[in-house]
Amino acid sequence: MAEPQSNAHARADAGAPTSGVIHIRTRLTADFTVIANALAQRRGSAVTVGVAAYILSLPDGAPVSIAALCAHFTEGEILISRALRELEAAGYLVRRRERGPGGVIRTRTFFYDVPGGGSPTPPSPTRPATPATPEPEPKAAPETPPLADVDERAVAILASLRLADPRLILSRREVAELAPAVGRWLAAGVGPAQITVALTSRLPDRLLTRPARILAFRLSEPPLPAPAPVPTAAPKAPPALPWRNCDGCERAFRSAEPGRRCRDCRTSASGEDLRAAC
Repeated sequence: MAEPQSNAHARADAGAPTSGVIHIRTRLTADFTVIANALAQRRGSAVTVGVAAYILSLPDGAPVSIAALCAHFTEGEILISRALRELEAAGYLVRRRERGPGGVIRTRTFFYDVPGGGSPTPPSPTRPATPATPEPEPKAAPETPPLADVDERAVAILASLRLADPRLILSRREVAELAPAVGRWLAAGVGPAQITVALTSRLPDRLLTRPARILAFRLSEPPLPAPAPVPTAAPKAPPALPWRNCDGCERAFRSAEPGRRCRDCRTSASGEDLRAAC
């Protein structure tokens, strides 16, 4: 007689939790990163923990700028920048300005697996590190003009870009910064509709940065002014005939040739010729 069979799972090992996660551990000997529980279990944004884990997994010298992180993650510049600021405030990330060869000032980034773990030490001679790529120095932002002092037409064009693309929502500060460039396009003879098409056409499906940066790049080089219309020459009037004195009645009239008679004298002479012929 066959024994009854059951589809139930095998009984859990003694001592295993009855709820929650159960880890299936694998001993890794290569391609792994050690992360402190204080960082992995940090309360708050999951993006911050993910960015920290990613930076810890990179080799020395790998770029960790905002642009490099945005190229790896699907999150945009705002969330990545916020994560870096949180890590810097917590002591995991430190940015230092150093003077490199030739007196060039560069910014270097140090990342601690444990905050306050000591000052950074140079890499061991037996394990040369990849030279770090200096991050570009941020340029000083020019003073933003008040929104009331810029061209109203430029403000209207920038504020209406969201109608063409809902992602192009600009703040008052961004509009004030971009309006002078739009004004230069208007001065070059480009119409509002043409400017809107130039700023909204062929945008990427996913914006990795603020829309204002893309618009500023597209507006960075104003177009050439439109050529002035060539004036068409007005038709010349025929030259006026000089004044002549009629040989018959001495009355002045215009004629191209001297020694001619006026119309009345010519008509009278024609009548006399006809009567003489009769």
